[in-house]
Amino acid sequence: MTHPSVWAGFGRHAAAYERGRPDYPGEAVAWLAERLSLGPGRCVVDLGAGTGKLTRRLVATGARVIAVEPADGMRAELVRAVPGAEAIAGIAEELPLADASADAVTAAQAFHWFANERALAEIARVLRPGGRLGLVWNTRDLADPVQRALVELIEPLRTTEHSHVGSGWRAALEASPHFGSVEEARFANLQRVDADLLADRVGSVSFVAVLAEEERRPVLERARALAGGGELDLRYVTEVFAAERSDQ
Repeated sequence: MTHPSVWAGFGRHAAAYERGRPDYPGEAVAWLAERLSLGPGRCVVDLGAGTGKLTRRLVATGARVIAVEPADGMRAELVRAVPGAEAIAGIAEELPLADASADAVTAAQAFHWFANERALAEIARVLRPGGRLGLVWNTRDLADPVQRALVELIEPLRTTEHSHVGSGWRAALEASPHFGSVEEARFANLQRVDADLLADRVGSVSFVAVLAEEERRPVLERARALAGGGELDLRYVTEVFAAERSDQ
């Protein structure tokens, strides 16, 4: 379960998160929508929806979209940015949803925060027979020198509380009796940024967002300096995964 201090950090800087986080490429969203059979008449629950970066793309499929987000500030930004979704407060381990009420569940940039059997059992509970779980991450392309510089800037600030990045989520999913084998795909993704957007991107990282302002400000200034007064492309790899509910 995500620690409440993380919710508070994300919530305080929700506008920076909305501005600074990259979108998802159309090819990745199309792959996910096909695997989850999204469209009119279907219902998808977007967990840890944040400001709705994926949520808005799910709405565009014509499916009914329920966005679950624990941080009040993030959820308020989501309501503003994605009026077509139903936004509710909640956490993955205690979903405020009925049994077998969704055709699909998604989590974008979020599943690593709640990759545990309690959450997976809850996800399986709300899925209908044949329902699927879809996971998405924009991961840094470390062949990009700017991304490498960002890693050098922020990684020394990471704490144990914010050590969720990695492959532990996959072990949890594959060990769960509730889901079958994992299907996956990867897509190139570019984000055009200037100095301010680069600062917003860094400021939206969980362990930077929780810093006191006097600690956070110089980190953002160093991020701005990487843009060199112009614009540049940040390179990502968008990783997409799908797994079907197996306990039917």
